[in-house]
Amino acid sequence: MRSNEVTLQQENEQPLDKESEVQDTPVPPAIPFYIECSEAAQAQLFNECEEQFAQLEMLQNEIILAEPDSDENPQEQSVNRLMAVAAELKQWQTRQPELLSTNPEVLLVVGAEELQKLNSQLELVLSCSQAKRDTLRETLKRDQKWLEKKKEVLRAGTEHVVKQRLENERLSEHSVLQDTKKKIQKMKDYQNRLMETLADVLAEHFPLPTQETNADKKEKNIPQELNENLISLNEVLELLMNTTLETPHDPYVSIDETFWPPYTEMLLRHGIAQRHPEDCFKIRLETFY
Repeated sequence: MRSNEVTLQQENEQPLDKESEVQDTPVPPAIPFYIECSEAAQAQLFNECEEQFAQLEMLQNEIILAEPDSDENPQEQSVNRLMAVAAELKQWQTRQPELLSTNPEVLLVVGAEELQKLNSQLELVLSCSQAKRDTLRETLKRDQKWLEKKKEVLRAGTEHVVKQRLENERLSEHSVLQDTKKKIQKMKDYQNRLMETLADVLAEHFPLPTQETNADKKEKNIPQELNENLISLNEVLELLMNTTLETPHDPYVSIDETFWPPYTEMLLRHGIAQRHPEDCFKIRLETFY
């Protein structure tokens, strides 16, 4: 027994002497706990196990004999079993753990085996931790590269903003005003071209009634008097638009004898104009916005 303890102490001292070498290696070497029990210790442990199994068999027989008859109510059986399990649990909680054997040699062998199992588990935890560490390092490298790219983008954006500010400071109020005037003039020219195009289209497809068209209607027995002061459809639309822009609070225009009724009716039917809700002789341009 004394020689086994000395051997175990010598084997435990070997890894302590090589502590610096273990720190350099990623996985520590396995602890050589290879201790065998003597025949006397094995015989004693076998006898103790036989006694425990005999006691367990005796207790099992007592439990079988103590079981209630099957004629009892199943609900009562469940309650009794629950109470028995609760009592057993309370007893196990208050009971102090006992060693299976008090032989120091057996305890030494069992302790060595437990240490070896613990060592293998710690080695597994160490390998998992190292793998996780390597994964985190790779993730950190990728995040650092991504951060560098974002910093470059931010740096380029900051430089661009600084350049734009410098350019804006160089621009004077006069140049900004001239640029605004040019844009306004371009919009006016574009509006004039649109109005000229609209006038040409309306003059071609929607002309004012003439004496010839009036004569044709007279031949068809349709009485029609021609007013010489009629305004064209283009002038009607221009009047409606100008009134809407100049007096948005009162955009209605009064209909008089200068408005040709067919054109007025066409504007109303096609949703270009709408009548006053209270005065049917007033119309306004439809709100297209």
